[in-house]
This record gives sequence, structure tokens and C-alpha cells, in this order.
Amino acid sequence: MSGAPLVLVVDDEQSYRDALSVALRREGFRVETAADGAEALDRFSTCSPDLVLLDVMLPRLSGIDVCREIRTRSRVPIIMVTARDAEIDTVVGLEVGADDYIAKPFRLRELVARVRAALRRAPVAADAGPQREVLEVGDVRVDRGRHEVTVGGELVALPLKEFELLDLLVANAGRVLTRDLLIDRIWGADYFGDTKTLDVHVKRLRAKVEDDPTRPVRIVTVRGVGYRYESSSSDPADAGGGR
Repeated sequence: MSGAPLVLVVDDEQSYRDALSVALRREGFRVETAADGAEALDRFSTCSPDLVLLDVMLPRLSGIDVCREIRTRSRVPIIMVTARDAEIDTVVGLEVGADDYIAKPFRLRELVARVRAALRRAPVAADAGPQREVLEVGDVRVDRGRHEVTVGGELVALPLKEFELLDLLVANAGRVLTRDLLIDRIWGADYFGDTKTLDVHVKRLRAKVEDDPTRPVRIVTVRGVGYRYESSSSDPADAGGGR
């Protein structure tokens, strides 16, 4: 059990924390808990969890602020928990670096599936991973071993999902990747959400790798199909532009 993944559950409702702790332990996870945002950051520093299950509405420090702070330190998977149909919480959470979200109330089976999928996609520690592999297209360089991206020689910080998305697009430069394929490869076949998650991540990625995100020439949209990473700059209008 000592090698089981450690999940940090952050929620201000004790009944929710207790119920999730019991349920996750039954599924083979280790669990630590925190009751507010400030405690969450303290617990994160002391226990180094493999995944954070983070409620948006927290006292002292919001879940959004906690997510933003964790992202300055780590790429550990973060699943945000939002109120049902709280789209603004979902979008903001993804924009500050959350990997996934789930709305209350949710089924335990769905939650466990999302947790397992997020852990499968988490990066392996550098000293345990394969020999470094580097992808380069134009002035964009993706270093898989170091989990680093540079654009024009400048280091660009990317959360886990954005890194995985760019890695997949660059590895298939010149090919159209369908929305379904991207969602399946980045979020997993057991993903329960909708395609706006992909759209938010593409928008954020463009803001970091495009000279003009409103007229993308690297990550272009192929309308009605998906996205393509251009192996060389071209007129974005040829592929449908940026939306």
C-alpha cells in the first residue's frame, strides 16, 4: 500500500472529505485531506501528493488561487470540483492550469476513472524516464525528457495538459488530428466531459506559442475536423484560422 498513489482531497465540508477518503482508499489510493485553501498548500508541501482533488469554493484561499499557486511549483495533476453547471469556474480552473474538472454531485465511478486517467498521463520523474527525446519544428522545441518547451529560444512554461497537447501536435506536424483523437489521447478514452476542454487548452497554448494568437500559423483549426500543427508558417485562412 505504501507505493499506492497519494491523493490530496481539498474541501471545506468534513462529510465530503470523509466520504471521499473512505471511497478512494477502497479503490487502493492513499489519501490526505485539507479543509481550506491555505491548509491545502501546506499539505501539498509536506505530503507531495500524486494528484490533487480540489474544490473551487474554499475558505481563506479559493481553489482557483490554490491551483494557480501549485502550478508555480509542480505539474502534478489537478482535478477541480465545481458546482453543477458552473461554467465560469470550469473555464477559469482550466485557464490557471487544472487538468480536468468534475461537477458536484458526481458518481464515484466517474471520479475514480478521471483520477486513474490523470495519473496515467502524469509525467514520469526525470531520473526514471527514458533517454531524452527532443522534437523541433521551426523555432518550437519540445524536450520530452526535461518536459520543457522553447519558442524562439525562450523557455515557455506549460501545464501538463498543454505540454501533452503541444507534444502530440508537434509529433504529428502537417497531419490533421481530429478532435476525438486529441481528446482520447490527452484526456483518455474514459473522459466524461465535453469538447470545450480541448478548446480552452488550444486557446491557452496558442497564446504561448503564436506570435498573434488571433491569427495562428502554427496550431491551425481545420473546421469540422480538428487541428493541425503546421510544419512551416502559412496563411491561417487556408486551414480555417483560429477558432
